[in-house]
Amino acid sequence: MRHIEHPFRQADIILNSERLKPYYDEVINAVADISDQDIRERTTSRFSGKMSLSHAINDLLKERLAPLGWLPEAPIFQDPEYSSPRETKWRLDFAKGPVSIEVAFNHGEAIAWNLLKPVLASEQNHVRKAVQTEVGIVIAATSSLKKAGAFDSAVGEYEKICRYLKPLSTILSVPLMIIGLEAPESFSVKKEKVGNRNIGTIVDLEADGA
Repeated sequence: MRHIEHPFRQADIILNSERLKPYYDEVINAVADISDQDIRERTTSRFSGKMSLSHAINDLLKERLAPLGWLPEAPIFQDPEYSSPRETKWRLDFAKGPVSIEVAFNHGEAIAWNLLKPVLASEQNHVRKAVQTEVGIVIAATSSLKKAGAFDSAVGEYEKICRYLKPLSTILSVPLMIIGLEAPESFSVKKEKVGNRNIGTIVDLEADGA
């Protein structure tokens, strides 16, 4: 997938350091390896009843990162009160060594929490830690992907997440790299009402005259 990047607290310099670059390369390569055809096929084969492309993209990222040692749904804390399977709010989407990842396809009201979780994973805490990372990566949909991929209008997009960084700068004490995923080049998703729910239908851009 095509993507854009916005570094916070010199995350670009830090992630391209000799020690951390291999981790960042794995993430960027995983994103770049996802083609329009991959998203199309995953959507039709596994998520045909869903409205947006978020489910397929999440699944494809997990498929590429997990075999490289990135732990999905990684708990931030060891304390059972915060690390049980029911306590999903205290988990990172992925973690490996000094890097944590959040895939932020959820409601815009969760933007601050998505940004804060990598901070919790990096800072010392009164609750015993399960991971100790140094830098966070937040992957989000750009406004173009949000529109073309039929994401819910309430989803917090890349551009909005970047705007949150300045007012939260005194709280976000660790380097963060915000990655914005761009819309597919060959197709879009059209929302359709089926019964009492919305589903997404893939529309070829050439066939649609776009």
